[in-house]
Amino acid sequence: MPQRCRVVVLISGNGSNLQAIIDGCDDNLQAEVVGVISNKPDAYGLVRAHHGEIDTSCVIAHPGESRSEYDARLMTVIEQYQPDLIVLAGFMRILTDDFVNHYLGRMINIHPSLLPKYTGLNTHQRAIDANDSEHGASVHFVTPELDAGPVILQAKVPVYEEDTADMLAARVHEQEHAIYPLVVKWFSQQRLNMQNGQAYLDGNLIGPSGYAPD
Repeated sequence: MPQRCRVVVLISGNGSNLQAIIDGCDDNLQAEVVGVISNKPDAYGLVRAHHGEIDTSCVIAHPGESRSEYDARLMTVIEQYQPDLIVLAGFMRILTDDFVNHYLGRMINIHPSLLPKYTGLNTHQRAIDANDSEHGASVHFVTPELDAGPVILQAKVPVYEEDTADMLAARVHEQEHAIYPLVVKWFSQQRLNMQNGQAYLDGNLIGPSGYAPD
């Protein structure tokens, strides 16, 4: 029987996407969350991991520590899990280029916008302020440039006239919980990879807006 894909998830908060991935791995016998790492000791996602009997670690930033020093400590903890895939699920730190390049092609992130629109923060309010008719979420490979790695899969939601940022965020989160476990599944099945800065599924180049079935 082939070895299951070893997944490590990095979190900072509630961990709802972590929960979706844990649940997805329960249904997907080819992937297993072997560790959850948080930079915040009070992150509720750690409780979710404990409920799933998944090993957890906290890597808390030291006062005056550089990003490189922090990332070196984080990498040491990650390597103890011998991961095949690193999943960023609301991990609220900007990672150094050295760290990202070490895991290039093996680290994915989910971003609450239809990339390349609205990199960074406050994406829901920015979509409302721009009078966009649709908004959504993007799963992408992580590259050194923030939120600029090749998009793997997107999910779109309508933006309504009466929407607040919180209302729109709730609609986007629902879609995130559907698409993130699916991408983890593709990777675990060795269907998904990154070559020369581009994403491929089943050997086919994925377009700039992510996988779109015929």
